[in-house]
Amino acid sequence: MSTFGKFFRVTTYGESHCKSVGCIVDGVPPGMTLTEEDIQPQLTRRRPGQSKLSTPRQEKDRVEIQSGVEFNKTLGTPIAMIVKNEDHRPKDYSEMDLYPRPSHADFTYSEKYGIKASSGGGRASARETIGRVAAGGIAEKFLKQVSNVEIVAFVSQIGEIKMDRTFNDPKFQHLLNTITREKVDSIGYIRCPDVTVASDMVKEIEKYRGQKDSIGGVVTCVVRNLPTGLGEPCFDKLEAMLAHAMLSIPASKGFEIGSGFQGVSIPGSQHNDPFYMDEETGRLRTKTNNSGGTQGGISNGENIYFSVPFKSVATISQEQKTATYDGKDGILAAKGRHDPAVTPRAIPIVEAMTALVLADALLIQKSRDFARSVVN
Repeated sequence: MSTFGKFFRVTTYGESHCKSVGCIVDGVPPGMTLTEEDIQPQLTRRRPGQSKLSTPRQEKDRVEIQSGVEFNKTLGTPIAMIVKNEDHRPKDYSEMDLYPRPSHADFTYSEKYGIKASSGGGRASARETIGRVAAGGIAEKFLKQVSNVEIVAFVSQIGEIKMDRTFNDPKFQHLLNTITREKVDSIGYIRCPDVTVASDMVKEIEKYRGQKDSIGGVVTCVVRNLPTGLGEPCFDKLEAMLAHAMLSIPASKGFEIGSGFQGVSIPGSQHNDPFYMDEETGRLRTKTNNSGGTQGGISNGENIYFSVPFKSVATISQEQKTATYDGKDGILAAKGRHDPAVTPRAIPIVEAMTALVLADALLIQKSRDFARSVVN
């Protein structure tokens, strides 16, 4: 469905080439300072047309708060936000009336609903994620205010070009401890903090763009300063909800937290994270963080870090042999404006979905803490 979350809930609306996209966010605590300027930065990072490496579609993506806020204070009522589609060109997609694009959602949407949007990818388009990013901006402000939570994502791989993200490498762990969004954005549109491979990533995208093709990549994300105790076993474990959130993003193809697949070759004696008492904070911590910040599906206070692979963009301008909706062989060379690599633009989307999961988990845990205080 189009609604995500239990206590902190967001419902998104809109298709790729309709008049507007946006969301309604329910469950935002009342009395929190909030303006459009709090939300706009992440939408600006997500918007198209930022670089020759992205789609040339030009959208300002200016957010407007429609309800739920008065005099820059949240009312506790649903917050509606709208972003107008200005550079929409439905006629660029007329060939989709005949051909379902290979590996896109044209065919499956038609099979599911018996009808589909005639232009672009409809709800399967990354344009839908604007509502998520807008809602994520509110969730981030809430998390920052309550616990100084920091969420930073970056590109760690494009095609075969990748930075070293060995989970137990001290250099990688140091990066996770210190990386900032300012540092990520200072590298340029590619948003890879390893300058030694960032330029090669750019060349990789340019190569495929020149061939009217596309290429995939990996986004890595770290969460710092998250309180302990978040996550709802058994089915809504924190990493399970993060995986749910990430796999709902268009073009995502997996989820790996902590040591992930690398951890299967490490014996338990080396993989376990021993506890120690941190005298500075007065709480138990772990000497290593192979678990990725959760144990038993519950946050343990260490950094949460995970990676999400994004496939090569399905819509390409290169001619492809395929079939029409009625089964006749044909050749499709998609028109319109498309990203040769979606990975760099996925950064704020990953951060937003992370914030939505964590804000929801924090509110759930706060309600449990209150209930416990009442009976004790």
